[in-house]
Amino acid sequence: MRRRLIQSTLAVVLVVIAVFGVSLVIVETRTISNSAQERVESEAVRLASIVDSRLFVAQQVDAEVLRKQVTQDRYYAVIRIPGEEPIEVGSKPSGDVITATAPGEEGETVTVQEPRSSVTREVGRTLLIIGLVALLAVVAAVLLAVRQANRLASPLTDLAETAERLGSGDPRPRHKRYGVPELDRVADVLDGSAERIARMLTAERRLAADASHQLRTPLTALSMRLEEITLTDDPDTVKDEATIALTQVERLTDVVERLLTNSRDPRTGSAVTFDLDEVIQQQLAEWRPAYRSAGRAIVSSGKRHLEAVGTPGAVAQVLAALIENSLMHGGGTVALRTRVTGNQAVIEVTDEGPGVPADLGARIFERAISGRNSTGIGLAVARDLAEADGGRLEMLQTKPPVFALFLSRTPVGKSHGGADEPMIR
Repeated sequence: MRRRLIQSTLAVVLVVIAVFGVSLVIVETRTISNSAQERVESEAVRLASIVDSRLFVAQQVDAEVLRKQVTQDRYYAVIRIPGEEPIEVGSKPSGDVITATAPGEEGETVTVQEPRSSVTREVGRTLLIIGLVALLAVVAAVLLAVRQANRLASPLTDLAETAERLGSGDPRPRHKRYGVPELDRVADVLDGSAERIARMLTAERRLAADASHQLRTPLTALSMRLEEITLTDDPDTVKDEATIALTQVERLTDVVERLLTNSRDPRTGSAVTFDLDEVIQQQLAEWRPAYRSAGRAIVSSGKRHLEAVGTPGAVAQVLAALIENSLMHGGGTVALRTRVTGNQAVIEVTDEGPGVPADLGARIFERAISGRNSTGIGLAVARDLAEADGGRLEMLQTKPPVFALFLSRTPVGKSHGGADEPMIR
Protein backbone atom coordinates (compact mmCIF):
# COMPACT_ATOMS: atom_id res chain seq x y z
CA MET A 1 0.00 0.00 0.00
CA ARG A 2 2.85 2.38 0.82
CA ARG A 3 4.41 1.79 -2.61
CA ARG A 4 1.14 2.43 -4.40
CA LEU A 5 0.51 5.67 -2.53
CA ILE A 6 4.04 6.91 -3.26
CA GLN A 7 3.83 5.92 -6.92
CA SER A 8 0.44 7.53 -7.45
CA THR A 9 1.50 10.77 -5.74
CA LEU A 10 4.74 10.89 -7.73
CA ALA A 11 2.88 10.24 -10.98
CA VAL A 12 0.52 13.15 -10.30
CA VAL A 13 3.42 15.48 -9.51
CA LEU A 14 5.31 14.45 -12.66
CA VAL A 15 2.26 15.06 -14.83
CA VAL A 16 1.79 18.50 -13.29
CA ILE A 17 5.48 19.33 -13.79
CA ALA A 18 5.38 18.10 -17.37
CA VAL A 19 2.31 20.16 -18.25
CA PHE A 20 3.22 23.38 -16.49
CA GLY A 21 7.01 23.00 -16.90
CA VAL A 22 6.90 22.74 -20.68
CA SER A 23 4.52 25.69 -20.87
CA LEU A 24 6.77 27.70 -18.58
CA VAL A 25 9.86 26.89 -20.67
CA ILE A 26 8.13 28.02 -23.87
CA VAL A 27 6.90 31.24 -22.30
CA GLU A 28 10.26 32.05 -20.70
CA THR A 29 12.17 31.36 -23.93
CA ARG A 30 9.93 33.72 -25.86
CA THR A 31 10.12 36.31 -23.13
CA ILE A 32 13.93 36.22 -23.05
CA SER A 33 14.16 36.45 -26.85
CA ASN A 34 11.73 39.39 -26.99
CA SER A 35 13.56 41.08 -24.15
CA ALA A 36 16.89 40.70 -25.96
CA GLN A 37 15.40 42.16 -29.15
CA GLU A 38 14.00 45.10 -27.20
CA ARG A 39 17.38 45.73 -25.56
CA VAL A 40 19.14 45.83 -28.93
CA GLU A 41 16.52 48.21 -30.37
CA SER A 42 16.74 50.41 -27.29
CA GLU A 43 20.54 50.49 -27.62
CA ALA A 44 20.27 51.47 -31.30
CA VAL A 45 17.84 54.33 -30.51
CA ARG A 46 20.10 55.52 -27.70
CA LEU A 47 23.19 55.64 -29.92
CA ALA A 48 21.21 57.35 -32.68
CA SER A 49 20.16 60.10 -30.27
CA ILE A 50 23.79 60.57 -29.14
CA VAL A 51 24.98 60.88 -32.75
CA ASP A 52 22.15 63.34 -33.54
CA SER A 53 23.05 65.56 -30.61
CA ARG A 54 26.72 65.72 -31.59
CA LEU A 55 25.97 66.38 -35.26
CA PHE A 56 23.52 69.11 -34.29
CA VAL A 57 26.23 71.07 -32.44
CA ALA A 58 28.84 70.21 -35.09
CA GLN A 59 30.91 68.07 -32.79
CA GLN A 60 33.12 65.30 -34.04
CA VAL A 61 31.64 61.80 -34.25
CA ASP A 62 34.22 59.04 -34.33
CA ALA A 63 34.84 55.57 -32.96
CA GLU A 64 36.83 56.89 -30.02
CA VAL A 65 33.93 59.00 -28.82
CA LEU A 66 31.25 56.34 -29.38
CA ARG A 67 33.31 53.51 -27.89
CA LYS A 68 32.65 54.95 -24.43
CA GLN A 69 28.90 54.82 -25.09
CA VAL A 70 28.70 51.16 -26.11
CA THR A 71 29.14 48.08 -23.99
CA GLN A 72 31.79 46.60 -26.21
CA ASP A 73 31.77 43.12 -24.76
CA ARG A 74 28.05 42.81 -25.47
CA TYR A 75 27.07 44.94 -28.47
CA TYR A 76 28.53 45.66 -31.89
CA ALA A 77 27.44 48.96 -33.47
CA VAL A 78 27.84 50.41 -37.02
CA ILE A 79 27.11 54.12 -37.51
CA ARG A 80 26.64 55.31 -41.05
CA ILE A 81 26.75 59.08 -41.61
CA PRO A 82 26.12 60.40 -45.12
CA GLY A 83 29.37 61.39 -46.78
CA GLU A 84 31.56 59.66 -44.21
CA GLU A 85 33.04 56.24 -43.71
CA PRO A 86 31.00 53.83 -41.51
CA ILE A 87 32.09 53.87 -37.87
CA GLU A 88 32.34 50.47 -36.14
CA VAL A 89 32.31 50.14 -32.38
CA GLY A 90 32.89 46.87 -30.52
CA SER A 91 33.78 43.40 -31.71
CA LYS A 92 31.82 42.06 -34.62
CA PRO A 93 29.98 38.88 -33.45
CA SER A 94 30.14 35.63 -35.36
CA GLY A 95 27.29 33.28 -35.95
CA ASP A 96 23.66 34.15 -35.43
CA VAL A 97 22.97 37.65 -34.15
CA ILE A 98 20.13 39.88 -33.04
CA THR A 99 20.06 43.08 -35.11
CA ALA A 100 18.25 46.42 -34.73
CA THR A 101 18.61 49.61 -36.85
CA ALA A 102 17.57 53.09 -35.78
CA PRO A 103 17.56 56.13 -38.18
CA GLY A 104 18.76 59.55 -37.00
CA GLU A 105 17.38 63.04 -37.73
CA GLU A 106 20.52 64.03 -39.64
CA GLY A 107 20.17 61.15 -42.10
CA GLU A 108 22.51 58.80 -40.26
CA THR A 109 21.63 55.19 -39.33
CA VAL A 110 22.78 53.21 -36.32
CA THR A 111 22.84 49.39 -36.49
CA VAL A 112 23.37 47.44 -33.25
CA GLN A 113 24.00 43.69 -33.06
CA GLU A 114 24.13 41.27 -30.13
CA PRO A 115 25.25 37.62 -30.35
CA ARG A 116 22.32 35.26 -30.02
CA SER A 117 24.56 33.06 -27.86
CA SER A 118 23.97 35.43 -24.93
CA VAL A 119 20.24 34.80 -25.27
CA THR A 120 20.92 31.07 -25.42
CA ARG A 121 22.96 31.27 -22.21
CA GLU A 122 20.17 33.20 -20.48
CA VAL A 123 17.62 30.65 -21.65
CA GLY A 124 19.87 27.88 -20.39
CA ARG A 125 20.12 29.49 -16.95
CA THR A 126 16.34 29.83 -16.84
CA LEU A 127 15.89 26.18 -17.83
CA LEU A 128 18.34 25.15 -15.13
CA ILE A 129 16.40 27.08 -12.49
CA ILE A 130 13.13 25.55 -13.70
CA GLY A 131 14.73 22.09 -13.61
CA LEU A 132 16.00 22.60 -10.05
CA VAL A 133 12.58 23.79 -8.93
CA ALA A 134 10.98 20.75 -10.59
CA LEU A 135 13.51 18.45 -8.89
CA LEU A 136 12.78 20.05 -5.51
CA ALA A 137 9.06 19.60 -6.18
CA VAL A 138 9.60 15.91 -6.94
CA VAL A 139 11.68 15.42 -3.77
CA ALA A 140 9.09 17.26 -1.67
CA ALA A 141 6.31 15.21 -3.27
CA VAL A 142 8.14 11.96 -2.48
CA LEU A 143 8.70 13.00 1.13
CA LEU A 144 5.07 14.04 1.54
CA ALA A 145 3.91 10.84 -0.15
CA VAL A 146 6.05 8.73 2.20
CA ARG A 147 4.71 10.63 5.21
CA GLN A 148 1.11 10.29 4.04
CA ALA A 149 1.61 6.62 3.20
CA ASN A 150 2.99 5.96 6.69
CA ARG A 151 0.14 7.93 8.20
CA LEU A 152 -2.40 5.73 6.41
CA ALA A 153 -0.58 2.40 6.34
CA SER A 154 0.53 2.32 10.00
CA PRO A 155 -3.03 2.73 11.35
CA LEU A 156 -4.22 -0.02 9.04
CA THR A 157 -1.48 -2.27 10.39
CA ASP A 158 -2.55 -1.41 13.95
CA LEU A 159 -6.19 -2.11 13.13
CA ALA A 160 -5.26 -5.45 11.57
CA GLU A 161 -3.32 -6.37 14.73
CA THR A 162 -6.33 -5.35 16.85
CA ALA A 163 -8.64 -7.54 14.77
CA GLU A 164 -6.15 -10.40 15.06
CA ARG A 165 -6.03 -9.98 18.86
CA LEU A 166 -9.82 -10.09 18.98
CA GLY A 167 -9.79 -13.31 17.00
CA SER A 168 -7.18 -14.83 19.32
CA GLY A 169 -9.28 -14.15 22.44
CA ASP A 170 -7.70 -10.93 23.70
CA PRO A 171 -10.64 -8.48 23.82
CA ARG A 172 -8.84 -5.53 25.36
CA PRO A 173 -9.80 -2.30 23.54
CA ARG A 174 -6.86 -0.12 22.51
CA HIS A 175 -8.65 3.28 22.47
CA LYS A 176 -6.12 4.53 19.92
CA ARG A 177 -7.11 7.10 17.30
CA TYR A 178 -5.24 8.34 14.23
CA GLY A 179 -6.76 11.67 13.21
CA VAL A 180 -8.31 10.19 10.05
CA PRO A 181 -12.14 10.07 10.34
CA GLU A 182 -12.56 6.86 8.35
CA LEU A 183 -9.82 5.02 10.25
CA ASP A 184 -11.07 6.38 13.58
CA ARG A 185 -14.53 5.03 12.72
CA VAL A 186 -13.06 1.57 12.14
CA ALA A 187 -11.14 1.86 15.43
CA ASP A 188 -14.39 2.82 17.22
CA VAL A 189 -16.14 -0.24 15.80
CA LEU A 190 -13.28 -2.56 16.78
CA ASP A 191 -13.14 -1.11 20.31
CA GLY A 192 -16.91 -1.51 20.62
CA SER A 193 -16.64 -5.11 19.43
CA ALA A 194 -13.81 -5.72 21.90
CA GLU A 195 -15.91 -4.40 24.78
CA ARG A 196 -18.89 -6.55 23.74
CA ILE A 197 -16.68 -9.63 23.45
CA ALA A 198 -15.15 -8.87 26.85
CA ARG A 199 -18.62 -8.63 28.38
CA MET A 200 -19.65 -11.88 26.71
CA LEU A 201 -16.53 -13.68 27.96
CA THR A 202 -17.06 -12.26 31.44
CA ALA A 203 -20.67 -13.41 31.38
CA GLU A 204 -19.63 -16.89 30.22
CA ARG A 205 -16.97 -17.20 32.92
CA ARG A 206 -19.42 -15.87 35.48
CA LEU A 207 -22.04 -18.39 34.36
CA ALA A 208 -19.53 -21.23 34.65
CA ALA A 209 -18.47 -20.12 38.14
CA ASP A 210 -22.06 -19.61 39.28
CA ALA A 211 -23.17 -22.98 37.88
CA SER A 212 -20.25 -24.74 39.55
CA HIS A 213 -21.01 -23.11 42.88
CA GLN A 214 -24.79 -23.48 42.77
CA LEU A 215 -24.78 -27.09 41.59
CA ARG A 216 -22.06 -28.39 43.89
CA THR A 217 -24.14 -28.57 47.07
CA PRO A 218 -27.37 -29.95 45.51
CA LEU A 219 -25.36 -32.65 43.74
CA THR A 220 -23.68 -33.55 47.05
CA ALA A 221 -27.05 -33.78 48.77
CA LEU A 222 -28.45 -35.88 45.93
CA SER A 223 -25.43 -38.17 46.16
CA MET A 224 -26.07 -38.63 49.88
CA ARG A 225 -29.72 -39.53 49.19
CA LEU A 226 -28.72 -42.10 46.63
CA GLU A 227 -26.17 -43.58 49.04
CA GLU A 228 -28.90 -43.94 51.67
CA ILE A 229 -31.04 -45.76 49.09
CA THR A 230 -28.22 -48.20 48.36
CA LEU A 231 -27.68 -48.88 52.06
CA THR A 232 -31.30 -49.76 52.99
CA ASP A 233 -33.55 -52.66 52.14
CA ASP A 234 -36.75 -51.07 53.44
CA PRO A 235 -39.06 -50.38 50.45
CA ASP A 236 -40.76 -47.50 52.25
CA THR A 237 -37.43 -45.84 53.00
CA VAL A 238 -36.31 -46.38 49.41
CA LYS A 239 -39.53 -44.84 48.17
CA ASP A 240 -39.24 -41.83 50.47
CA GLU A 241 -35.61 -41.22 49.60
CA ALA A 242 -36.30 -41.67 45.89
CA THR A 243 -39.12 -39.14 46.08
CA ILE A 244 -36.84 -36.66 47.81
CA ALA A 245 -34.10 -37.38 45.22
CA LEU A 246 -36.55 -36.71 42.37
CA THR A 247 -37.50 -33.42 44.01
CA GLN A 248 -33.84 -32.49 44.21
CA VAL A 249 -33.38 -33.39 40.53
CA GLU A 250 -36.25 -31.04 39.69
CA ARG A 251 -34.54 -28.35 41.76
CA LEU A 252 -31.28 -28.95 39.92
CA THR A 253 -33.10 -28.50 36.63
CA ASP A 254 -34.62 -25.30 37.92
CA VAL A 255 -31.20 -24.08 39.08
CA VAL A 256 -29.70 -24.65 35.63
CA GLU A 257 -32.60 -22.94 33.87
CA ARG A 258 -32.44 -20.04 36.27
CA LEU A 259 -28.71 -19.56 35.79
CA LEU A 260 -29.08 -19.65 32.02
CA THR A 261 -31.95 -17.17 32.16
CA ASN A 262 -29.98 -14.77 34.35
CA SER A 263 -26.92 -15.04 32.10
CA ARG A 264 -29.01 -13.94 29.10
CA ASP A 265 -31.09 -11.24 30.84
CA PRO A 266 -30.97 -10.79 34.63
CA ARG A 267 -34.27 -8.88 34.49
CA THR A 268 -36.16 -11.85 33.10
CA GLY A 269 -38.29 -13.49 35.76
CA SER A 270 -41.33 -15.71 36.17
CA ALA A 271 -42.73 -14.34 39.42
CA VAL A 272 -45.74 -16.14 40.86
CA THR A 273 -47.51 -16.26 44.21
CA PHE A 274 -46.16 -19.12 46.30
CA ASP A 275 -46.18 -20.39 49.87
CA LEU A 276 -42.97 -19.60 51.76
CA ASP A 277 -43.54 -22.59 54.08
CA GLU A 278 -43.09 -25.03 51.19
CA VAL A 279 -39.78 -23.54 50.14
CA ILE A 280 -38.49 -23.36 53.72
CA GLN A 281 -39.52 -26.94 54.53
CA GLN A 282 -37.91 -28.11 51.31
CA GLN A 283 -34.63 -26.47 52.31
CA LEU A 284 -34.82 -27.89 55.82
CA ALA A 285 -35.30 -31.40 54.46
CA GLU A 286 -32.46 -30.98 51.98
CA TRP A 287 -29.91 -29.56 54.43
CA ARG A 288 -30.66 -31.59 57.57
CA PRO A 289 -28.39 -34.51 56.54
CA ALA A 290 -25.45 -32.14 56.02
CA TYR A 291 -26.03 -30.38 59.34
CA ARG A 292 -26.57 -33.69 61.10
CA SER A 293 -23.22 -34.88 59.75
CA ALA A 294 -21.61 -31.70 61.10
CA GLY A 295 -23.23 -32.20 64.52
CA ARG A 296 -25.35 -29.11 64.16
CA ALA A 297 -29.07 -28.33 63.82
CA ILE A 298 -31.21 -26.25 61.44
CA VAL A 299 -34.63 -24.99 62.57
CA SER A 300 -37.39 -22.59 61.47
CA SER A 301 -39.85 -20.35 63.29
CA GLY A 302 -42.01 -17.27 62.83
CA LYS A 303 -45.21 -16.65 60.91
CA ARG A 304 -46.68 -19.50 58.92
CA HIS A 305 -48.73 -19.63 55.74
CA LEU A 306 -47.14 -16.50 54.36
CA GLU A 307 -47.46 -16.03 50.64
CA ALA A 308 -44.95 -14.01 48.63
CA VAL A 309 -44.51 -12.96 45.00
CA GLY A 310 -41.40 -14.30 43.29
CA THR A 311 -39.85 -17.34 41.71
CA PRO A 312 -39.85 -20.33 44.09
CA GLY A 313 -36.71 -21.79 42.54
CA ALA A 314 -34.84 -18.51 42.86
CA VAL A 315 -35.93 -18.06 46.49
CA ALA A 316 -34.84 -21.63 47.22
CA GLN A 317 -31.41 -20.91 45.70
CA VAL A 318 -31.04 -17.75 47.80
CA LEU A 319 -31.93 -19.64 50.99
CA ALA A 320 -29.60 -22.49 49.99
CA ALA A 321 -26.74 -20.00 49.59
CA LEU A 322 -27.43 -18.50 53.03
CA ILE A 323 -27.76 -21.93 54.69
CA GLU A 324 -24.55 -23.17 53.04
CA ASN A 325 -22.76 -19.98 54.11
CA SER A 326 -23.83 -20.64 57.72
CA LEU A 327 -22.71 -24.25 57.44
CA MET A 328 -19.26 -23.30 56.14
CA HIS A 329 -18.54 -20.13 58.10
CA GLY A 330 -20.98 -20.13 61.04
CA GLY A 331 -21.50 -22.22 64.10
CA GLY A 332 -24.19 -23.70 66.34
CA THR A 333 -27.82 -23.86 65.34
CA VAL A 334 -28.97 -22.18 62.14
CA ALA A 335 -32.42 -20.58 62.40
CA LEU A 336 -34.77 -19.51 59.61
CA ARG A 337 -37.38 -17.04 60.87
CA THR A 338 -40.25 -15.55 58.87
CA ARG A 339 -41.89 -12.23 59.68
CA VAL A 340 -43.82 -9.42 58.03
CA THR A 341 -42.79 -5.79 57.68
CA GLY A 342 -45.15 -3.51 55.81
CA ASN A 343 -46.10 -5.16 52.54
CA GLN A 344 -43.05 -7.42 52.54
CA ALA A 345 -42.38 -10.92 53.78
CA VAL A 346 -38.97 -11.35 55.38
CA ILE A 347 -36.97 -14.55 55.84
CA GLU A 348 -34.08 -14.15 58.25
CA VAL A 349 -31.21 -16.64 58.44
CA THR A 350 -28.94 -16.52 61.47
CA ASP A 351 -26.55 -18.78 63.36
CA GLU A 352 -24.52 -18.80 66.55
CA GLY A 353 -21.13 -18.38 64.94
CA PRO A 354 -18.55 -15.59 65.35
CA GLY A 355 -20.20 -13.49 62.69
CA VAL A 356 -18.82 -11.48 59.79
CA PRO A 357 -15.40 -9.82 60.24
CA ALA A 358 -15.58 -6.05 60.64
CA ASP A 359 -13.28 -5.44 57.68
CA LEU A 360 -15.76 -7.06 55.31
CA GLY A 361 -18.92 -5.23 56.27
CA ALA A 362 -21.19 -4.49 53.32
CA ARG A 363 -18.56 -5.92 50.93
CA ILE A 364 -19.69 -9.41 51.87
CA PHE A 365 -21.97 -9.43 48.81
CA GLU A 366 -19.17 -8.57 46.37
CA ARG A 367 -17.75 -11.31 44.19
CA ALA A 368 -14.47 -12.87 45.30
CA ILE A 369 -15.01 -11.46 48.81
CA SER A 370 -14.89 -14.18 51.45
CA GLY A 371 -13.95 -14.43 55.10
CA ARG A 372 -12.24 -17.78 54.50
CA ASN A 373 -10.77 -19.80 51.68
CA SER A 374 -13.99 -20.02 49.67
CA THR A 375 -14.93 -18.77 46.24
CA GLY A 376 -16.81 -15.70 47.43
CA ILE A 377 -19.50 -16.33 44.80
CA GLY A 378 -22.45 -17.70 46.79
CA LEU A 379 -23.68 -14.49 48.43
CA ALA A 380 -23.11 -12.46 45.27
CA VAL A 381 -25.19 -14.91 43.24
CA ALA A 382 -27.85 -14.92 45.97
CA ARG A 383 -28.16 -11.13 45.88
CA ASP A 384 -28.40 -11.16 42.05
CA LEU A 385 -31.16 -13.78 42.19
CA ALA A 386 -33.07 -11.82 44.82
CA GLU A 387 -32.89 -8.57 42.86
CA ALA A 388 -33.88 -10.33 39.63
CA ASP A 389 -37.10 -11.39 41.41
CA GLY A 390 -37.83 -7.87 42.62
CA GLY A 391 -36.66 -8.54 46.16
CA ARG A 392 -33.50 -7.70 48.03
CA LEU A 393 -30.97 -9.46 50.21
CA GLU A 394 -29.34 -7.60 53.09
CA MET A 395 -27.12 -8.26 56.09
CA LEU A 396 -28.94 -6.80 59.09
CA GLN A 397 -26.36 -7.72 61.72
CA THR A 398 -22.74 -8.89 61.70
CA LYS A 399 -22.39 -10.44 65.19
CA PRO A 400 -24.21 -12.75 65.34
CA PRO A 401 -24.77 -12.74 61.60
CA VAL A 402 -28.32 -12.04 60.41
CA PHE A 403 -29.13 -12.13 56.71
CA ALA A 404 -32.62 -11.09 55.55
CA LEU A 405 -34.40 -11.82 52.29
CA PHE A 406 -37.19 -9.29 51.56
CA LEU A 407 -39.97 -10.37 49.18
CA SER A 408 -43.18 -8.68 48.08
CA ARG A 409 -46.29 -10.12 49.72
CA THR A 410 -49.50 -11.20 48.01
CA PRO A 411 -51.90 -8.25 47.61
CA VAL A 412 -54.32 -7.74 50.51
CA GLY A 413 -57.34 -10.04 50.31
CA LYS A 414 -55.42 -12.95 48.79
CA SER A 415 -53.07 -13.70 51.70
CA HIS A 416 -53.77 -16.25 54.38
CA GLY A 417 -52.29 -13.84 56.92
CA GLY A 418 -50.21 -15.99 59.21
CA ALA A 419 -49.55 -16.37 62.89
CA ASP A 420 -46.43 -17.02 64.85
CA GLU A 421 -45.83 -20.71 65.42
CA PRO A 422 -43.27 -22.48 67.59
CA MET A 423 -39.86 -23.41 66.27
CA ILE A 424 -39.82 -26.49 64.06
CA ARG A 425 -36.77 -28.74 63.95
